[in-house]
Amino acid sequence: MAVDGRQGVMVVQPPATNLLAQLQSRFKDVEAGFRSWLAKQPLPVEAAVVTGTGAVQGAAIGGLMGTLTSDMSSSFPSPPPQAAGLSPQAMSSLKQAQAFAGGPLVQARNFAVMTGVNAGISCVMKRIRGVEDVQSSMVAAFGSGAMFSLVSGMGGPNQAVNAVTSGLFFALVQGGLYKVGQKFSQPPADDIYYRRTRNMLSSLGLENYEKNFKKGLLTDSTLPLLTDSALRDVKIPPGPRLLILDHIHRDPELKKGR
Repeated sequence: MAVDGRQGVMVVQPPATNLLAQLQSRFKDVEAGFRSWLAKQPLPVEAAVVTGTGAVQGAAIGGLMGTLTSDMSSSFPSPPPQAAGLSPQAMSSLKQAQAFAGGPLVQARNFAVMTGVNAGISCVMKRIRGVEDVQSSMVAAFGSGAMFSLVSGMGGPNQAVNAVTSGLFFALVQGGLYKVGQKFSQPPADDIYYRRTRNMLSSLGLENYEKNFKKGLLTDSTLPLLTDSALRDVKIPPGPRLLILDHIHRDPELKKGR
């Protein structure tokens, strides 16, 4: 609350918590709208947008890491002329150190390529296969690892072998992390009947309505049969109903089940 002395008018300012809640709600609306728009785009457009946003995020992370480790880069200068006599293993170790200890711009470039390629391949695999699983995750990790090796110059003189080796390493690590995460985040037994529903709602930014589907026992097997009245019966508002029905109509696998 504040008082304007010039006009003698009392101005009531909204609580900061309400303003923050409004901003969060607005951000969620914008995010849901963007996801809905993106899901309707052709595969090349969606892949390009996802790759670009992933690259921007990776560049920000890489730039921050490069800033924090900029003092380390001086410890790994470019190989002097006499370094040509080093063994291949020593040269490989030196290049690996340079790849992870570069300045902000170098790290931003490396991480932008790595995260952008990972996000793009994951998007394409999910659209083609209709599911996000360990195989898709490992393929995306292989691509990102290979590209990271190429742009960073990490490894020995044979870039093709280094790219494949790095890709395999990234894929194995990602596959292991995926399995570990899956093991420690096992959903309740009844959730196995709502996996596809959960993925659909997540892609549309409508995760809050998963409980409505469960309350109405609208499992994955009922997705091809959904109608506006069925969604209305579980108290889903008109806007989300339209998005869900449009998504089902556009999904070729769900259309086959009709």
